[in-house]
Amino acid sequence: MSISKITGTAPGQRPRKRRLGLLTIGRAPTRGQFVGISVTVFALLIAAWWAATRSGAIPALFLPSLDRVWQRMVSLATEGVLTSDIKSSLYRIVIAFVISSVMSIVIGTLAGCYGLFKAIVEPLVDFIRYMPVVAFVPLTILWTGTDDFQKFLVIWIGTFFQQVLMMIDAVKRVPADFVGLGRTLGMPDRTIMLKIVLPAAMPAIWDALRISLGWAWTWLVLAELVASTSGLGYRIVVSQRYFQTDTIIGYILLLGFLGLITDQVMRAAERVLFRYNRRSS
Repeated sequence: MSISKITGTAPGQRPRKRRLGLLTIGRAPTRGQFVGISVTVFALLIAAWWAATRSGAIPALFLPSLDRVWQRMVSLATEGVLTSDIKSSLYRIVIAFVISSVMSIVIGTLAGCYGLFKAIVEPLVDFIRYMPVVAFVPLTILWTGTDDFQKFLVIWIGTFFQQVLMMIDAVKRVPADFVGLGRTLGMPDRTIMLKIVLPAAMPAIWDALRISLGWAWTWLVLAELVASTSGLGYRIVVSQRYFQTDTIIGYILLLGFLGLITDQVMRAAERVLFRYNRRSS
C-alpha cells in the first residue's frame, strides 16, 4: 500500500500535519492553558451555585447562598473559632501523618528489598487494609479514650497500611541494574539500600505520600466527628445539630481548600527535591 493512500493525499503532495489538540492522547496543556481551564471550571461551579440559590430553586436550608456562607466564615474567624479549629486539626494531621509516613517508609523499604520482610509484612497488610476504618473508631475510644492520641490512631490506621503497600511498590520499581551496579562495586546490602535503592525510589515514595495525605484529611474529619471537642470535623457535627448549613458548607469548602494547598505544596517540593526526575507533565 502506498504512502499516499495511508495519508489520504495525492501523489506528489506533502501530507498535511495534524494539529494536536488537548483531546489528543499524550498531549499535555501548557501552564497557561492548565491554569485557565482550572479557573474556568471553578468559576462555572461558583456561578451555578449562585444561580441556584439566587433563583430560589434550592432552599437556603439545603444550600445557603455564597455570600451567606462567606459572612458566616468571616464571623467565625473574627470570634477566633475558625482559627482555633484549624490549629487543632492541623496539629492532629501533621503528627499522625508524619508518624505513619516514617513507619511506612522504613517498613516498606525493608519489605521491598528483602524477601523475608515482604513475606512477613505484605500478607498482614493486605489483610488489615480491607478492614473499614470506621469500625475501629469505637475501639480506639475504648483503648485510648477521647484525647488527641485517639485521633492520631484513627488517622494512622487509615493511612499506614495503604502507605506500606505503596512504598513496597515504589522500591520494587527501582531497576535491577541499579542494584547490580552496587554489587559490582562491592557495596554491602545496607549501603545499596541506603545509597542506591532509597534515593532512586524517593520520587515515587514522595508521590505516594502526596496521595495518601488526601486520605489523611478524610480520616481526620472522621476522627473529629466522634467524641471530639475541637477541630473542623467537630464544628461540622455541632453545626448539624442546629441546622447551620452555612457553617457546614463553609467548613467543607475550607477542608477542600486546605487539602488543595497541602497538595500543591508537596508538588512544589517534589519539583525542588527531585529535579533529576522531572516529568513532562
